[in-house]
Amino acid sequence: MLAGRRIVLGVTGGIAAYKSAYLARRLVESGAEVRPVMTRSAAQLLGPQTLAAITGNLPEMELFGAGAVSPHIELAKWAEVIVVAPATAATMSRIAHGLSEDLLSATVLASAAPVVLAPAMHTEMWEHPSTRRNLALIEQDGLLVVGPSTGALAGGDLGPGRMVEPDEILAVLDGLFGAGTLRGKRVLVTAGGTREPIDPVRYLGNRSSGKMGNAIAVEAARRGAQVTLVSTVPAPPGVDVIAVETAGEMAEAVWGAAAGCDVAVLAAAVADFRPAAPAPAKLRRSEGAPEIILEATPDILSGVAELEGRPFLVGFAAETGPADEAIAKGKHLRVDLLVANDVAAEGSGFGTDTNRVTLVSPEGDAEEWPLLTKVEVAVRLWDRIEARLGDGDS
Repeated sequence: MLAGRRIVLGVTGGIAAYKSAYLARRLVESGAEVRPVMTRSAAQLLGPQTLAAITGNLPEMELFGAGAVSPHIELAKWAEVIVVAPATAATMSRIAHGLSEDLLSATVLASAAPVVLAPAMHTEMWEHPSTRRNLALIEQDGLLVVGPSTGALAGGDLGPGRMVEPDEILAVLDGLFGAGTLRGKRVLVTAGGTREPIDPVRYLGNRSSGKMGNAIAVEAARRGAQVTLVSTVPAPPGVDVIAVETAGEMAEAVWGAAAGCDVAVLAAAVADFRPAAPAPAKLRRSEGAPEIILEATPDILSGVAELEGRPFLVGFAAETGPADEAIAKGKHLRVDLLVANDVAAEGSGFGTDTNRVTLVSPEGDAEEWPLLTKVEVAVRLWDRIEARLGDGDS
């Protein structure tokens, strides 16, 4: 899908710049025309001649003194997509605030093409409040952010901030330029964890970050689907969002939207129980420990499964061990696919950028997937859904 595509590959001054050479190779092998742009810092870590030899184009580095009168404008008009990998904290800051201090940031600012960023930095930099603010601005502007993943970092440390592997970036670009395999399809996705009020201040909830549901929604949109996301967390660009908080609100929104959809992927972590009678005022410590009586919340998945002419239905089940319970659940609820993720496994589950899941078929067959980023899980899951839709399953 990348054959003939015009890609500007921006390389910035992170140690992960060595991965950019492999990314350039994979892009060229895919048939893309690649023009590299390097920051001065990047040239301290990766030789410009390396990218020149791989892409057949000398990396451009300077706003002034180059052959073109306005190199950033020329590059911006030429590019069908701009990929910045690695994207350092400094580069993300410049892009977030519309600064054009170097050729790369000026090119991004001048271009109407999609921009894909692959952040790479130390954990403390990634988690710093300024980086989180910049990330929010970047995503609000509609740029695509891939990763980072958790793994080995410079200096022997381990944690989030590692640039995703080049093949994952390639998968994102394939989706971006895909043939619209879901074009004309209406997709419903749920994300996040519900909050069930105890009183006006407190609630029963869970640790779900919504990352998995968001990744599924983004991948569906990239494949051309019209996506409705029912969510309790901030949503990515490119999808229609229905914001909810409680299981009851989510049930109402999902059951209202599901009837007109082709596919429903219910990835949210919905509370099974809620306080039967939330206190109208804040509960006080001085009044002693309250007795909270719980009642069951609506079973959203079962409600969709029972709809006449229901959509192709994918459920998620958070488990803390083997997928046996999830397999039984899938058969009982009559879902078309069930995704079980072991939230107790290292690197998997709530709040992480990776997941280790088991895909369960209606026949009870279980396919264990290795530890993958949530973006990779979303790509594989939609591949499986499309295959079943193509077979006429419903």
